[in-house]
Amino acid sequence: MKKAKKAWFGANGRIRDFLHSCCFIGPSFVGVAIFFIVPFAVVVYYSMIRSPINPQFVFLENFKNILTNTAFLTAAKNTATFSAVAVPLAVVLALCLALMLEARIPLKSHFRTFFLCPMMVPVASVVLIWQVIFSYNGVLNDFVAIFGADKIDWLKSDYCQIVVIILFLWKNLGYNMILFMAALANIPRDLLEVAEVEGASRAYKFFAIKLRYLSPTVLFVAILSLINSFKVFREIYLLTGPYPYQGLYMMQHFMNNTFASLDYQKLSAAAVILAIVMVIIIALLFLIEDKFGKDVEG
Repeated sequence: MKKAKKAWFGANGRIRDFLHSCCFIGPSFVGVAIFFIVPFAVVVYYSMIRSPINPQFVFLENFKNILTNTAFLTAAKNTATFSAVAVPLAVVLALCLALMLEARIPLKSHFRTFFLCPMMVPVASVVLIWQVIFSYNGVLNDFVAIFGADKIDWLKSDYCQIVVIILFLWKNLGYNMILFMAALANIPRDLLEVAEVEGASRAYKFFAIKLRYLSPTVLFVAILSLINSFKVFREIYLLTGPYPYQGLYMMQHFMNNTFASLDYQKLSAAAVILAIVMVIIIALLFLIEDKFGKDVEG
């Protein structure tokens, strides 16, 4: 009898704890459902019908059409190229800067402030600076003309992505650097001291100790930089408008222009494809980090 009563009270306590948990998490879940889950479900629905006016179920027809669309393929290629170059650079350069600031160098505080300043500058001001530097009659062309070279319209040339990559790095390196500096400060000092006593080289200490403890931060910075690389549309739009030079036509341009033309089924299909690609990339990053840093967890 006592055991049955104890079991009943135990089950009742677990139910009560579960209900309390639901009360705490409920508002957040409702917000996520309203603003993320339900809208994404609507997008998936629109991607599989003929149009909002003619809700005929066509399954994968919209996806086949979007994968043969020239504008979509151009935008996907440019976005993939930009992210493949900008994201690794944002991670590697930020880590190098953090390692440099970890060492004893003169004017360390000034150096750190220099890389943090872009975070405080409004986007419109940044774009204005880039227009002054890289326009056809800009400062860079005036400098190049000193050496007898012809002027280049940088934002309408084969170098257009390089210009935007420099802008992306200038804007994001400071924040990534701070994240790596915080992670470096949390590496156990005793391991580094033991390695120093054992005569380990700097390369060994970096790859065998520091980088393994930094793997969660590398993953976080990589995902953050990947997300920010998709947000570069804002700067490109302010620099070149809704229809830029072909090399700067990104996925966000395609979606923005498709939305403006009210082509919801094409927009929805592109959004679902982009979401699937992002999930696959992030899952691969998690797998790599789990394999590389699992022996230092805990």
